[in-house]
Amino acid sequence: MLKRRTWVALAAAVVGFQFLGMCNLFAVAILDPLDFLALQSIRKGLEDLPGSNFFASWDFTSDPCNFAGVYCDSDKVLALNLGDPRAGSPGLTGHLDPAIGKLSALVEFTVVPGRIIGRLPQTLSQLKNLRFLAVSRNFISGDIPATLGQLRVLQTLDLSYNQLAGGIPRSIGTIPALSNVILCHNRLSGSVPPFLSLTLTRLDLKNNDLSGSISPSSLPPSLQYLSLSWNRLSGPVDSSLTRMNRLNYLDLSMNRFSGCIPGRVFTFPITNLQLQRNSFTGPVQPPSEVTIKTVDLSFNRLSGQISPLFSTVQNLYLNNNRFIGHVPATIVDRLLAANIQILYLQHNYLTGIEINPTAAIPLSSSLCLQYNCMVPPVQTPCPLKAGKQKTRPTAQCVEWKG
Repeated sequence: MLKRRTWVALAAAVVGFQFLGMCNLFAVAILDPLDFLALQSIRKGLEDLPGSNFFASWDFTSDPCNFAGVYCDSDKVLALNLGDPRAGSPGLTGHLDPAIGKLSALVEFTVVPGRIIGRLPQTLSQLKNLRFLAVSRNFISGDIPATLGQLRVLQTLDLSYNQLAGGIPRSIGTIPALSNVILCHNRLSGSVPPFLSLTLTRLDLKNNDLSGSISPSSLPPSLQYLSLSWNRLSGPVDSSLTRMNRLNYLDLSMNRFSGCIPGRVFTFPITNLQLQRNSFTGPVQPPSEVTIKTVDLSFNRLSGQISPLFSTVQNLYLNNNRFIGHVPATIVDRLLAANIQILYLQHNYLTGIEINPTAAIPLSSSLCLQYNCMVPPVQTPCPLKAGKQKTRPTAQCVEWKG
């Protein structure tokens, strides 16, 4: 009898323990109903592309916090990363459901490259805790919602490589916490709005259809990465650039910028300076030896003599400008010593270069001198786009003595 009572008590204890365990598990597993319904709606709007298996774990009879790409804290979804992040994953197709705005605690929202179409949901502006928003390399179209400016703690905005059109909302530039804005490779037009965030370090707007001038106050001095290439931007930039002392990447190429190039840009701690194919004018005067590995100032309207301070540059593109005078001897010496790998000086108005006609140009170096106001003392292969004419017509060369 005692044994039986002991067994019954033990069984009751085990059952009670299991019940408590199930209660605790049940309490942990319950997701906020609004978040649960939002995830269901988001799932209905998207499908795996062939070869992707991302949604295999999205079984709504189980705990959504165990779904791939879903990260929770207590009963709320904190992060939603849609798609397999591994390189080469096919991604997702479909559209982004407005129910995304119901995930009120969301801090991070990302989508892997794929074939998602349609507009960005206006309801994204309801995610007041959102700090990281990255929906890139898909087929998102329409405008950038101006209401995104209501995301006051947003730090990273990446909508690159889509089909977004219209202007960049001025409200985006007023977000105080922004550190990264990446809107490159879209169809954005209009002007570049002022960016007021003092923590903004990366601004990438290349490959759009932006136009107009850049106000000196539009770009904060905190910028470390600035790419505005392949747009239709115009006007001077010297006032903007002289305010920046932290840049480690600068690409303003393929625009219509004008005015002078401030000497300060040649002191930036960058490895590649891209200012080609603009309308910059005037002489180029670095304040000290240029330590930038590649400097491309080609296809502008720069004039005056070539500074010997460029002799420390490894790849120097000064072609298709209006430079005059002699090529500095220090540049020639470093070329012959194979310290300069590319020296493109074609299509200028240069009148001389001190180099022995029998000098051997190192195999690792490229020199192009054609179409200047001199007969090139050495014959070197030039890019096909340089043309076939070796010298300029004498009528164009006032100082050429033959």
